[in-house]
Amino acid sequence: MTASRDARRKPVVDARVPEATVARLATYLRVLGTLADRSVATVSSEELAVAAGVNSAKLRKDLSYLGSYGIRGVGYDVTTLTEQISRTLGLTVHRAVALIGVGNLGQALAGYAGFASRGFRIAALLDADPTRVGTEIRGLRVRDIVELADVVAEHDIMIGVLAVPAGAAQDVCDRLVEAGVTSILNFAPVVVSVPPHVHLRKVDLAAELQILSFHETRKAAAALSEAAQ
Repeated sequence: MTASRDARRKPVVDARVPEATVARLATYLRVLGTLADRSVATVSSEELAVAAGVNSAKLRKDLSYLGSYGIRGVGYDVTTLTEQISRTLGLTVHRAVALIGVGNLGQALAGYAGFASRGFRIAALLDADPTRVGTEIRGLRVRDIVELADVVAEHDIMIGVLAVPAGAAQDVCDRLVEAGVTSILNFAPVVVSVPPHVHLRKVDLAAELQILSFHETRKAAAALSEAAQ
């Protein structure tokens, strides 16, 4: 293992920063990017909070973990705050990502331009389907899943993205961990388990739609109740 790889294993986020704050920092960064595109130089905590969908007190508390308090009457410098959040999230170094599973969802993820603009590079595509292995997607040749360990070492990959069927998710997850990957983003519609040293995030699109369905049902019930009064 190289010294640079050892260095990248060290946490870039202060251990005192709550997990919920880390998630919101990513939202603040997206909003700041939009402001920068509009050539906005400064933003107040109230404006940033509204755009991020949080209250201003919570935003100020979140940013205080970065040592950023803004300037009274002026607000936050967009460029400076962007750099502070990017550094806290470890985005000052572009990170190589392995995407496993190149079905419909995997191909859509492979073509998502937002990864590169946010500091991530899809360095490798892998699949177990012989009809997909060897094909080219977005300039990358799809590698066989049996080559996973070699691919991880070759591209110094620390983040893996799972876009595989539910039945294959745990096996692929185990292979990623064994290969040395320490962060996994799971799009597979199943819960997978990882060792304590591996960070796992799950994106369940169906669950998100179910949550929206709940809110729609509640709004409809409220509307019926008001109509009945």
